[in-house]
Amino acid sequence: MYLLEVNNLSVDFLVGGKALPAVTGVSFQVTKGEILALVGESGCGKSVSCMALARLVPEPPGVYSSGSIKFHHAEKEYDVLPLNKKDLREFRRHRISYIFQEPSASLNPVFRVGDQIAESIYLRIGKKDDGDVRNEIISLLRQVGIPEPEQKMKCYPHELSGGMQQRIMIAMALASRPDLLVADEPTTALDVTIQAQILELLRSIRKEKGMSIILVTHNLGIVADMADRVVVMYAGHVVETANTAEIMERPLHPYTLALLSAVPKLGRRSGKLATIPGNVPSPANYPCGCRFYGRCPLATSLSGEKQALCASTVPEILEKQKGHSCRCHYSK
Repeated sequence: MYLLEVNNLSVDFLVGGKALPAVTGVSFQVTKGEILALVGESGCGKSVSCMALARLVPEPPGVYSSGSIKFHHAEKEYDVLPLNKKDLREFRRHRISYIFQEPSASLNPVFRVGDQIAESIYLRIGKKDDGDVRNEIISLLRQVGIPEPEQKMKCYPHELSGGMQQRIMIAMALASRPDLLVADEPTTALDVTIQAQILELLRSIRKEKGMSIILVTHNLGIVADMADRVVVMYAGHVVETANTAEIMERPLHPYTLALLSAVPKLGRRSGKLATIPGNVPSPANYPCGCRFYGRCPLATSLSGEKQALCASTVPEILEKQKGHSCRCHYSK
């Protein structure tokens, strides 16, 4: 049984009385202990899909217009979208945690980092016990590789480096002992050395605690190194899903192929880097057919009748090979 099942999820935003589709018909699953990567350019709906898992998209302007989010736990199952406020707080407190891409913006600048971790612990245990909580904070800081935790827990966020701040965010996420950790671009603002340390930390957390992780990124190098399976998103749609090796070696969707072609390769000394022409369309201007149509090299190579199908009809996402699904009229 899956830990998490997202089926046909659609989230709209009300803007000027009009509903704009941020994500449409998104489906994916996460098994226990798995690292699932959500991949795509900025504006493809990755973060909205992840925020929706704990109903963190504010209503309004957000509207959960269709679909379901089901979380399976040994003690209790959660159907997230219909949950009342009490049960939703319980779900957020015990089952799911988030690491966001800008720790300096996520941490409260006027509280010491130890107090902010303590708040997560108090929410989990439902009471304040300063002696035990202090020991747990020190233990968490050691787990995430922060030296001299007894001193660092007394620091304010601005007194720590970006890498240290991100480790504090991870400690806060672990404090609730979740089953699922959502890491939304957790290394974006960090230098390459610190990125590697944070990713290694996430990998060791998965190994030691058996925790499932959703990793949101546009860095395909990180995906190849970290993820078990990959969900590729474009303009609010899931366009391809497969295990990581399959995606890297045999991509089926033209967008996935374009992303992989744009990755710089060692040893290439001449020639321009490959790019994807154009931009991701805004939700106010999604085309009526395939949302990648205007940028798709495959579509432009087709005859008029076949090209018209791409322009007018949204392709379904279908399993083309075992465990490998793709949303394209002409993928093989």
